[in-house]
Amino acid sequence: MNWLTPFQFDFMLRAFGVGILVGTICALLSCFLILKGWSLMGDAVAHAVLPGIVLAWLAGLPLALGAFVSGLFCSVATGFIRENTRIKEDTAMGIVFTGLFALGMVMFSKIETDLHLNHILFGNLLGITQGDLAQTLVVGIVTFVAILFLRKDLLLFCFDASHARSIGLNTRWLYYALLSLLSATIVASLQAVGIILVIAMLIAPGCVARMLTDRFSTMLLLAVASAVVSSVVGIYGSFFINGDTAACIVLTQAFLFVLAMLFAPKHGLVAKKYAAQIALRSLVNPLKGTG
Repeated sequence: MNWLTPFQFDFMLRAFGVGILVGTICALLSCFLILKGWSLMGDAVAHAVLPGIVLAWLAGLPLALGAFVSGLFCSVATGFIRENTRIKEDTAMGIVFTGLFALGMVMFSKIETDLHLNHILFGNLLGITQGDLAQTLVVGIVTFVAILFLRKDLLLFCFDASHARSIGLNTRWLYYALLSLLSATIVASLQAVGIILVIAMLIAPGCVARMLTDRFSTMLLLAVASAVVSSVVGIYGSFFINGDTAACIVLTQAFLFVLAMLFAPKHGLVAKKYAAQIALRSLVNPLKGTG
């Protein structure tokens, strides 16, 4: 078996490139989502893009445009319900995204299209075309630049929205800016990993980094590193086991999280257990001395 075989195929090289790009964008945004407690929002927006995709196909528009508008509508609708009713944000998300996803499924089943539902739901990283690659590259770069440009304001907004408001930041604008970035990231990831698996890519890297550090700047770097490693290992491994590429990427991310949960130097379960044993010994030894 030649371990360098995957690097001899153009479709594999494209998959590596797109996987690294998508993983990096998702990892950066995941840190803000984890800090803000918006993991469910990523789930909501990802499911809500399906009706927009079908409508864009019917109108002859780019599918990415339909997905972005539909995802943004989900975000705005969730915010409207939260601000004008007694319903809390997480409940509003559940109502909006399930309704939109169900609408998309009905539309997809009743309208004859040449779209492949499996590709929309689970992605088609190995079959990505040059046009899809260019689209992902443009959306990914724009999103990456926007995240870096707004990172300080978004950090304060995610950490303490009240303090951000008190120093003059427009928190409403930051709210919708973050939601727009979330929608754009999902659009960039759609062709690669699909609607369902992008949720994991928006959560896992931030979770891994959160277990390893308390500094946000370090958290961003660790999240990107874990996403890039997961993308490369997942794509490489899927070639040899003939498994679904996106699923292999997500499984690798899940494995990294388990490692971080167990062996993180400060917040890992092993470290906590060791620290508890040290603390117990420090209490027991003085008692023995007094006895």
